[in-house]
Amino acid sequence: MSPALSLSAIGLVVAATIGIGLFGLRISRTTSDFYVASRAVTPRWNASAISGEYLSAASFLGVAGLVLVNGADMLWFSVGYTVGYLMLLVLVAAPLRRSGAYTLPDFAETRFESPLVRRICAGLVVGIGTLYLLPQLHGAGLAVQTVTGAPPQVGAMIVAVIVVINVAAGGMRSITFVQAFQYWLKLTALATPIFVILLAWHQPTGVLDSLHGAAAEWAEPLSRAGGRDHPLYATYSLLLALCFGTMGLPHVLVRFYTNPDGRAARRTTVVVLALLGLFYLFPPMYAVLGRTFAPDLVGSGGDTVVLELPGRVFPGTAGDLLGALVAAGAFAAFLSTSSGLTVAIAGVIDQDLLRSRLHQWTGGDYVAVNSFRIAALIAMIVPYLAFTVTGALSLADTVGLAFALAASTFCPLLVLGIWWRRMSTTGAAAGLIVGGIAASAAALINVAGAPHGGWPRALVGQPAAWTMPLAFVTVIVVSKLTPDRIPAGTARSMVRLHTPEAVDVDRGPGPAALTNRSPSTSPAPRHAYRPPAAGR
Repeated sequence: MSPALSLSAIGLVVAATIGIGLFGLRISRTTSDFYVASRAVTPRWNASAISGEYLSAASFLGVAGLVLVNGADMLWFSVGYTVGYLMLLVLVAAPLRRSGAYTLPDFAETRFESPLVRRICAGLVVGIGTLYLLPQLHGAGLAVQTVTGAPPQVGAMIVAVIVVINVAAGGMRSITFVQAFQYWLKLTALATPIFVILLAWHQPTGVLDSLHGAAAEWAEPLSRAGGRDHPLYATYSLLLALCFGTMGLPHVLVRFYTNPDGRAARRTTVVVLALLGLFYLFPPMYAVLGRTFAPDLVGSGGDTVVLELPGRVFPGTAGDLLGALVAAGAFAAFLSTSSGLTVAIAGVIDQDLLRSRLHQWTGGDYVAVNSFRIAALIAMIVPYLAFTVTGALSLADTVGLAFALAASTFCPLLVLGIWWRRMSTTGAAAGLIVGGIAASAAALINVAGAPHGGWPRALVGQPAAWTMPLAFVTVIVVSKLTPDRIPAGTARSMVRLHTPEAVDVDRGPGPAALTNRSPSTSPAPRHAYRPPAAGR
């Protein structure tokens, strides 16, 4: 791999990212532009942007590395990441868009009429977003270190600075353009080397023979390849986390608020399923080819196999060019996902923490857009500081823990909050707290040092199989015990969530409007937005 070519390719990606982001600045003026792109993003454009931000470091580098090291069971990562959007489509996409909320805490307060539930959701959004940002920064550091030998902190710093510039410049409208462009760049960067390798290499049976002879266990499902304990439990727990954690990822949910209406949200999700399915065809191919051309990477964790494989197959100029293309695609993955996460975290920090402080300090004399920009800076500084002190979990494993936390908190809140009218405010708060504490404890144990083996290692390493049911049971039991705490406006909320926009009904007050007032001091009800009429 040529450092000069790879750095040039990364530089072009950075320049294109900043250029497109600055273009977004020209058309981003209102608070709605910064939060939800004025709810005017078409399904195809939005699907490309969602796919761009969803395909993170774990997808671009981590999946191939896990399959390379641990074998066939890790193919479930690709399946789970994609099926998660099917769960979104079936359960929450259209109702969530009809809620009209700007952030997930907005939805929670509107549905449950409780500032406490809103504050808990705000804390969880920041926690999940920070945990998900860590592997993006780790992947950026790994990519720059592989290409140039520079310390990992350099690559992480580059991503952090560029993301803050883009998000602060144009908010959601700006990064929508960036992420749509980056999806197609990532797909091209990942697919092109595979096609070139397969066209140039005329011994496909050699790979199969070497795999069968050298590592038969690696290709067997539910084996103990990679030293995993209780693989059957680990597989099903992983699938639960990935399938149901997607609907709890703050940067994914905020994207559905940018659709014009619920029908557009469903169409967006269908297109996303197709785009993700196409992308995930390629990471397992890198793992299979890596077993033949780069077996030494198995002992190092395998996260660099996508970056190193082109140079291993084609020593010389062809390998350098393909390696530079892959490096550019990898950097696009870090930038797009980090941008989406930063917008989601910044929106919550701005509405639920920063504006109230600025209101006190300035007497209300401040501009909402400027407070969002300050929040974007805070949203990236905290994960970067955490990155400098955390251990070296694999990319996909770290993302898996973020999915488990999301599945154990926001999944019960959304599914039951949308489809069960007897859910109480106390039940919602209890489910968030119990699921959040259980999943967070597992994540912290993994970061600090997981148990050495047996059931403790399996339960902590893949906690969703017990933390998610625990959260659902907690919500249901506590809600049954507190029927007097069912929100008074539940019927009105259900009408808003489940009635198509084309039907002319009185939806009551819509979700929270973004104003210059502090959320904590705004008069109740804090609602001003109504979903647009059909056809607009």
